[in-house]
Amino acid sequence: MAHVAIVGGGPAGLSTALFAAKNGLETTVFDTDETAMHYAHLFNYPAVESIGGDEFVERARAQIEEYGAERREEEVTAIETNGSGFVVKTDDGGIAADYVVLASGQSRGLADGLGCDRNDDGTVRVDVNMRTGVDGVYAAGWVARKDKVQAAISVGDGAAAALDILSAEKGKPFHDFDTPESVE
Repeated sequence: MAHVAIVGGGPAGLSTALFAAKNGLETTVFDTDETAMHYAHLFNYPAVESIGGDEFVERARAQIEEYGAERREEEVTAIETNGSGFVVKTDDGGIAADYVVLASGQSRGLADGLGCDRNDDGTVRVDVNMRTGVDGVYAAGWVARKDKVQAAISVGDGAAAALDILSAEKGKPFHDFDTPESVE
């Protein structure tokens, strides 16, 4: 089973974790609980009339844990390549991962350490699937955007990264599409 390590516990990271864990990938989220969502209130999120940022984060955390994702309250200090994968290091040790998703807000130093390219505005350069120029490394949310940083956009970025990883693992385009029958 492929292992996805996600750096960041905001909307982009939690969305990536949801899609990855729900579809059978071993998933670890490194979350220092510093997401800007703690200062937000959502009135502009589809199907949600109003929700505080803290509540949004707590619900999303519960949801990813329900699907089996591990959430670790640790700061990632370095990410190193290890053959075809990565070692994600914290002060408490490290874990091996096949994929890394940087969803670290405005903190972009880990991307530099991996050799990811930057745009002129300092953001991490990604394609439409949130892939960086480094195989197996994705960047989603604020780390890849200077502006247009909304919860809905960040959630979409995280979903795009996860679906691209799932497509790579399955060897064909993967779509996470549930029907009413699949949840009964």
